[in-house]
Amino acid sequence: MRHAILHSLGEPARGTRGTLRERLARAARLSLVGSILLLGGAGTQAQPVTARPVAALPDAPALGAGTEARPVAAWNAFCARYPGECAVNVTEPTRITLTPAVRATLDSVNRRVNERIRPITDMAHWGVVDRWDFPDDGSGDCEDFQLLKRRMLVERGLPRRALRMTVVIDDIGEGHAVLMVRTDRGDLILDNKTNAILSGPRTGYTFIKREGQDGLAWVTLNGGASPVATANR
Repeated sequence: MRHAILHSLGEPARGTRGTLRERLARAARLSLVGSILLLGGAGTQAQPVTARPVAALPDAPALGAGTEARPVAAWNAFCARYPGECAVNVTEPTRITLTPAVRATLDSVNRRVNERIRPITDMAHWGVVDRWDFPDDGSGDCEDFQLLKRRMLVERGLPRRALRMTVVIDDIGEGHAVLMVRTDRGDLILDNKTNAILSGPRTGYTFIKREGQDGLAWVTLNGGASPVATANR
């Protein structure tokens, strides 16, 4: 992965590495690589978040769950590669207490991923219509953003069971993936289209289904019909 990123940034021309200019340029490129790898969570430990004043958040209504639903096909392939990401630990809480420190963590992770991952379609990235994966090479589409956010939040001590991957129909009528954070003040949405953390109704999206909290099956939300894929950026 590191080699691929370095290759995309471009190595110094042969015979010029001894110059001050090239040494500085190379140092800058390596610094960028380090930032991308740190963002991906490879070999790093979560850093504590210092509580700071945050804007008051109105209570966000919970989105009613209905019957069992099938996930999109790309989710099943993701789970085959990363079974631990899909397992449900029923000893974890289903909701998070929304303290100022937790809110600061959500804001920080949401903004950080949105600003540092390059949006790209799965077709351009992987040559397939829909693939769910971590954007460890610095690029990804909507679900990849949310999977990375969830991984980072879990590293910071939040329970995965309360962080649910969710499928919606977005503002342009396409399938889209967001991360639902279930809290004692309602369901909050982390999205790569905005740095604002909103309640479900305030997104303007039609909510279709999310991961269940009691097993591998997903659940419908508000009786929505399901898109085939979540392939937009």
